[in-house]
Amino acid sequence: MAWSIALPREIFASPILSVATPTTAGLLIGYLVNRKGKTKRTYQSLRQPPFYPPPWLFGPMWMMLYGTMGYAAHHATVAGHSAIASSTAAQSLGTNWESLYTSQLALNFLWMPLFFGLRRPKLALANITLLGANVAALIHTWWKSDRTAFWLMVPYAAWLGFATYLNIGVGVLNKWTIGGTSKKDE
Repeated sequence: MAWSIALPREIFASPILSVATPTTAGLLIGYLVNRKGKTKRTYQSLRQPPFYPPPWLFGPMWMMLYGTMGYAAHHATVAGHSAIASSTAAQSLGTNWESLYTSQLALNFLWMPLFFGLRRPKLALANITLLGANVAALIHTWWKSDRTAFWLMVPYAAWLGFATYLNIGVGVLNKWTIGGTSKKDE
């Protein structure tokens, strides 16, 4: 078996684990980066581009997006096994989307620590650009193999486009600087 960066297939095969894995990891990263409410204070202190959302919207939005992306991965696993389970080409395609899915999760989970933790909007922009390309490749793959999984990822892709706009807007309006760290923020 070739080496892969994909999560174990058992996670994708279980609807509960498939949804709980990105949701739980996203919550944990959000908690770790947002200790003592620093993220909300930082967000509110930044000059924002037009149409920026209120801080309270991000938590519920990401919970919904993590849930739908997790279920999309589960659906692609189940649909892939029922349609062409034993084909070598299908197994190769499966590994491809599983690696794309896992790597997009890793890139997704890096954005918040880069932007709010390290306060590096340029690095966060590079990250979200790679994330967008990764998600585009993933949904392109699912367009060909599982339309339900594809459609479940469309809101996520749209939100990433909006988040990229916000990242650029905040970067430009704040001269690519997100405040300094102070003793009270640490």
